[in-house]
Amino acid sequence: MAKYTGPVCKLCRREGEKLYLKGSRCLTPKCSFEKRGYAPGQHGPQSQYRRRRQSDYSLQLREKQRARRIYGVLERQFSRYYKEAIKSRGLTGLVMIQSLERRLDNVLFRLGYAQSRSQARQIAGHGHFLVNGRRSNVPSMQLKPGDFIQVREGSRNLTYFKELTEIATDRPAPKWLERDENALTGKVLELPTRQEIESPVNEQLIVEFYSRT
Repeated sequence: MAKYTGPVCKLCRREGEKLYLKGSRCLTPKCSFEKRGYAPGQHGPQSQYRRRRQSDYSLQLREKQRARRIYGVLERQFSRYYKEAIKSRGLTGLVMIQSLERRLDNVLFRLGYAQSRSQARQIAGHGHFLVNGRRSNVPSMQLKPGDFIQVREGSRNLTYFKELTEIATDRPAPKWLERDENALTGKVLELPTRQEIESPVNEQLIVEFYSRT
């Protein structure tokens, strides 16, 4: 299971905005983006004062990179979501974003059962959740309407899950998901509409990027 293992704060600085990759830490003064909100590298501090007109390709590339980093997927996997979206009915960009949203790790994050997608990926990979009554340890598993998620019985005694109810209560679940924070369960009600997807991504630029090749 390949994943990015480098410093995630550099990713936010490279994109020039907070991607909230560290969960609640990003909301505190300890956030590295608050201290160094410029691009990483030798000429980072000076580069923020340079005004350079970005080409269409540069805008498309940055949008694709931003989406990859938000959802925590590598290039090969991300391009596969695009190729699968082309073969599906509907708008390619929307279908691609819906597929990313329906990943098990993202659904756990949206339900409030993890403070970041990387944390959701970890707890999903450790097999702490059941999907339709069966244990799953595949964070990229695609969920569909009607799928039911619950914390595995053997994991409920862990400190993290004992405190999870209070953590989840502070974050409302989107309308396309149903959550019972007391029972630590969730259900996919329907496919998310574009208005219900909060990710600050312009999927049309991503489609244009891959259309060039």
